[in-house]
Formats: sequence, C-alpha cells, structure tokens
Amino acid sequence: MTLPPDPWFPLRTERLLLRDFRAEDYDDVHAYAVDPEVIRYMEWGPNTPEVTRKVLDGWLEAAKVWPRPGVSLAVELVETGAVIGSIRLEIKEPDNFAADIGYSFHRPYWRQGHATEAARAVVGAAFGALGLHRVWAICDVRNRGSWGVMEKLGMRREGLLRQNHMGRDGWRDTCVYAVLAEEWAG
Repeated sequence: MTLPPDPWFPLRTERLLLRDFRAEDYDDVHAYAVDPEVIRYMEWGPNTPEVTRKVLDGWLEAAKVWPRPGVSLAVELVETGAVIGSIRLEIKEPDNFAADIGYSFHRPYWRQGHATEAARAVVGAAFGALGLHRVWAICDVRNRGSWGVMEKLGMRREGLLRQNHMGRDGWRDTCVYAVLAEEWAG
C-alpha cells in the first residue's frame, strides 16, 4: 500500500476540526488525560504533567513527517476552539490495507455525538483518501460508550478476547469491532 503524497487531514465536520496537535493544546489535553473516568478503560493515564508534555511533544514531532502510517489528531470544537479529545488512525497491516482506530474525549463532551462524528470522518477518510479495505477497533468490554460509537459507525463485533489484558483493576476482556470498505455507509 502506498500512502497519498499529501496528508488526508485536517478534516472538518459540522462541529469539529480534526487536525495535527499544536503546542498550545497542552492544557486541554492534560484536562482529559487526568480524569479518572476518561482513562478508566485505557492502557494509559492518569497522566502527570510531565507525561502529557512527553505525549504532546511526541505528537508534535510525528507531525513533521509525511507520509506516516499512524496519525493522532486533535479534535477541536469549532465553536470554541477547545481541544475536546483525540483520535488516532494507524495502518497496522499495510499489505492487507487495514488500520485500527482509537479515540478519547474529555468527559464534559460525552454523549453528545462528538466521538461518533469524529470517528465517522476518520473512517470515511480511511476508506476514501487512503483506499483501505478494513478498519478495526478494540475496547474493554465494559466500555459501553466506546463500543456504542463503533456500532453507530456500522462496525460489527467480530469477537471477544477473554482476559487478554492486565488492566489497573485486573484482567480485562476486549471487544473487537471492524467494518469493511464494502460495508461502509458513511
């Protein structure tokens, strides 16, 4: 698989701008990265200020390179300019034209459709601009909000990995969801 010569982002939706991170996004990123509810099912966090700085610096450094198989984007609320979360698409199987997607959002913006809106734009770009065949996502089986987004995107639960990851609160079960290009309704 060959990546396009130009980035497939930024992406604009009705309410959101998905773009590379900027240094001035630190406070917004740190605000959700320390929230115990946001990181409850994540493999990272809660972040210290130093960890958030290191992560943001990594995103800023990565943004200098194109093409790159993995992209982490800031999710900016157009109305206010605030960064309300992040979304990632990473081509993990280039020979199979397959990538995974992941996202996290600041709790005040949950249950308002922002994650679905952002993920729909990214998956649309994956199948459109990138010409991918399959996009998948995983989450802790207890994370109903995350797999709810996946289902709204038309992703199907393909399986359950039992006790495949040691989390903060013990062994976790992981849901695997995916959608194929031919199934994508946008």
